[in-house]
Amino acid sequence: MKDTDTHKVVLATGDISGKATTPAFAQVMNLLIRILTKLGLLKEDLDYHVVRASMVIIYFFFGYQKWFAYEAQTLIPFISNGPLISWMYPVFGIQGASWFLGVSEWLFGALLFLGFWNKKLGILGALGSCVTFVMTITIIPIHAGWLGGVRGRLSRNAG
Repeated sequence: MKDTDTHKVVLATGDISGKATTPAFAQVMNLLIRILTKLGLLKEDLDYHVVRASMVIIYFFFGYQKWFAYEAQTLIPFISNGPLISWMYPVFGIQGASWFLGVSEWLFGALLFLGFWNKKLGILGALGSCVTFVMTITIIPIHAGWLGGVRGRLSRNAG
């Protein structure tokens, strides 16, 4: 049996013959599977590769949003109240901080993408992702709009 025979897609049609009802779709899927197999992405750890690919896609779209003025304006309350990222406005300005975040997200997404072939670059992307997650999660309890203004209550109780 040839190696290519083990990667064929047969769609469930209810037909006992087992033939796909849309041969064009099956051909496209078989071509995609052959390409991904040649690239080495389907040899093992498929779930790991799917999670990595989804992170790359998320970073691409999130980074893309940061290039527009509406996103820069939307981020103002989050960045202003973030204890680990509030330094960005004095350093870069409103649009510059948004661009900095966009470039960072694209960089980490690119490193994760390159991690398919180079594990060291993938590890750098994963470490950058961890930094991104920590900086993002610290905004939640401090954000002025969360639970009626946690920051205001904390400062009133302290004084």
